[in-house]
Amino acid sequence: MRPIQLIFFGLIMYVATPALAASTDPVLGERALREECSAFPQAEMHVCLAQKAESSEKALRQAEDEVARLLSKWDEDKQYVNQAKEKLATSNKNFSNYRDSQCQFLASLSGGGAGNAHEIRRLACIAELNNRRTQQLRDAVSDLPLQ
Repeated sequence: MRPIQLIFFGLIMYVATPALAASTDPVLGERALREECSAFPQAEMHVCLAQKAESSEKALRQAEDEVARLLSKWDEDKQYVNQAKEKLATSNKNFSNYRDSQCQFLASLSGGGAGNAHEIRRLACIAELNNRRTQQLRDAVSDLPLQ
């Protein structure tokens, strides 16, 4: 290969690498969730996404509870444990507000979409953001030294 071709090939690989990495993300994005449920007619697609949103909400609540439980076992001074618990509670509340606003915005991008288009986008968004938050919480405490 000539030097110009090598540079061009290297540049393409550099640009393509983040896209490849994103496609292996274990948390499905909003679009992928919609595609997963698109095998059904629109009414059943709505039910499929509502179930995904509900199960993601349940997983998120379990992760929040688990993080709070692990913070109680954290091998750190009580004042820092209490501070972290307060910050977690604030973060959980702020996440919930963000998720609701973001998903309402995303649903609005359906414009004059017919049928359940707005709700389908909103539910897929909720499921995605809940799943991402669940993973963030688990990652945050994955190496916390416990008593």
